[in-house]
Amino acid sequence: MKTLVIVAHPDLAQSTVNRRWIAELQKHPDRFTVHDLYAHYRNGKIDVAAEQARVDAHGQLVLQFPVYWFNCPPLLKQWLDDVLTYGWAYGSQGKQLRGKPIALAVSAGTPATDYTPEGAIGCTLAEALRPFALTMQYVGADYRPPFAFYGIDSNAGYDAAALQRVEQSAADYLTWLQQLATR
Repeated sequence: MKTLVIVAHPDLAQSTVNRRWIAELQKHPDRFTVHDLYAHYRNGKIDVAAEQARVDAHGQLVLQFPVYWFNCPPLLKQWLDDVLTYGWAYGSQGKQLRGKPIALAVSAGTPATDYTPEGAIGCTLAEALRPFALTMQYVGADYRPPFAFYGIDSNAGYDAAALQRVEQSAADYLTWLQQLATR
């Protein structure tokens, strides 16, 4: 089954990493469905039934976003709150996500060395994103380690080497997604 990639970037036109990843995914429509929340829900009102049906129709789910204050952008948080409902995602009858491979693909605007106990952040990226792991554990999903790109801050300029790293990350992302689907 195809992988559903839910993209949540409030200003995708200004993105370097997430926009490049999407361009790579769109080359493989037989393998990936890219669903841009900010383009689809400009009014912020999420169609819960449509979103649940979209998740049900796919074998894997990836939430792709830039890390915002050690969390996701607001519309993705709303999506999680609205879509992962009692009776669908959890509770005695909520079994739709049980065993479904779910992972995060994130871009962090700081170097990987910042996401260490000794770094500026003081913890790993996985530790910072622990609420997602807990959520997926709670609903019985098969939560996988995140895919991450470090170091491109949209507010800073980049050189050719940084842009080459972005290009390599797009290829690495596809490899990671393939492994997600086959494990």
